[in-house]
Amino acid sequence: MSKDKPHYDKVGDRATSPDARPASAPVPSSSGSGAVEPRASDRDVTAFVERMRSIAPSAVDGRGRLVFAMDATMSRQPTWDMALHLQGEMFAAVKSVGGLDVQLVYFRGLDECRASKWVSDPAALARLMSTVGCRGGNTQIGKVLSHARAETTGRRVNALVYVGDAMEENVDALCAKAGELAILGVPVFLFQEGSDPAVSRAFKEIARVTKGAWCRFDAGAAAELKALLTAVAVYAAGGHKALVALSQRPDGRAARLLLTEMKPGSR
Repeated sequence: MSKDKPHYDKVGDRATSPDARPASAPVPSSSGSGAVEPRASDRDVTAFVERMRSIAPSAVDGRGRLVFAMDATMSRQPTWDMALHLQGEMFAAVKSVGGLDVQLVYFRGLDECRASKWVSDPAALARLMSTVGCRGGNTQIGKVLSHARAETTGRRVNALVYVGDAMEENVDALCAKAGELAILGVPVFLFQEGSDPAVSRAFKEIARVTKGAWCRFDAGAAAELKALLTAVAVYAAGGHKALVALSQRPDGRAARLLLTEMKPGSR
């Protein structure tokens, strides 16, 4: 397939790329598919995660893997363009701690949610991102969480990054999907643009359940978002130890913020 025509697999369909999960892996239900989403209280999700904590996550296998997911509905265009310019920093930051493969996932419109192939260099990711234009629609965060779960069933995903400004889905259902990622040891790092309190509550809870982190930024905070994405990339490539090392540097404020957010009871 030509580099000029990047291919995206539709999330929720049976993937056809070389990185597709094994055929035997279960396919989680996706929000927006018409199926009734399961409801679970915060107490139910927490109890479920505690019961299943003995299940070991997938073993780390070579290079770190990061799912980079973005809301591509119409309100996201300025932030999408900003992320396109910043994503190269994620790769540059991990050279000293190991390699990093990144998969781009986006949703837009009424029922479009797609995932790219896995890429290992910033130019390839930039090409993928440049082919996507934002369109109006509703959020499909549930599909993003289910996709990350399916990917790590085949081979370990070290972290999921999500950037968005809205949440139009059932919070309990999203937390149930987040609990499945927690069992597999996949933290979710959510970056919220804006200050909608309902979005903040949902994003904070997903971060808490998965032992990830939630941070807020605005469209003019390019430097802040760059530092935060860099810190997550270092974590995905080198784990908690690498993030601690980054936090001890003079320019490690973002890493220190993420470490604080990832502590139990910090939210």
